[in-house]
Amino acid sequence: MVRQRPTPRPRVRAARPFAPNPRQGELLAVLREQGVMTVEAMAERFGVTLQTVRRDVGLLADAGLLARFHGGARVPSSTTENIGYRQRQHLNEAAKRQIARAVAQAVPPGSSMIINIGTTTEAVARELLQHKGLRVITNNLNVAAILSDNPDCEVIVAGGVVRSRDRGIIGEATVEFIGQFRVDIGLIGISGIEADGTLRDFDYREVKVARAIIEQSRQVWLAADHSKFNRPAMVELAHLNQIDRLFTDRTPPATFAALLAEADVRCVVAEG
Repeated sequence: MVRQRPTPRPRVRAARPFAPNPRQGELLAVLREQGVMTVEAMAERFGVTLQTVRRDVGLLADAGLLARFHGGARVPSSTTENIGYRQRQHLNEAAKRQIARAVAQAVPPGSSMIINIGTTTEAVARELLQHKGLRVITNNLNVAAILSDNPDCEVIVAGGVVRSRDRGIIGEATVEFIGQFRVDIGLIGISGIEADGTLRDFDYREVKVARAIIEQSRQVWLAADHSKFNRPAMVELAHLNQIDRLFTDRTPPATFAALLAEADVRCVVAEG
């Protein structure tokens, strides 16, 4: 009797996260400013055909980055859940690199830092690989892995619960650990900056750690690309008047100019 070999099953490759192209990223940024737009308005704004806009809107909607309706689109209004980590990695990548370079240029050699969770802070870590004499405390395993390639940087990893989706470390143990240090620079990211200057995020446990970082830092630096302005999120983290420097990739909307001046925040707009 001749045994038949079982038919090999085809390999199924995991779907790669959708990475918006520059036009699609710009479309998302405009939608966050406008709230809602028609397909016709988007086509006119970007100088493309209606078919191109509908295709872009469809791709972004399938990725969960916007909500579409007949004849237009809007940004999802959820204040309770952030965009997925893999999607955030690819969203506004060029802007994050610009910001990261500006932050790294401002960090003096021999500084002590606490670096928080976030895709923008991870971009900053990559730009610090040539810095000398750094001592970095972080609750972000991705940041720790990146900076461990810098032989002239001492990396201290906070204890706590590892969040599997983005390798962030959170919880009461993390807050207590951060409380042991006093550093030159605390670098934080954020999910949204509201029109009254409130800084907001989605996970209250992550927010507690960020508050501890602010408390233990001589200077607090916020790295936030243009899409974070007027973006809603559920949990209040801090206020702009608790920040010393804001690093972003575009001049903030006009409504924020007075807030930044009143709070005495130095705003650094990174060059492309």
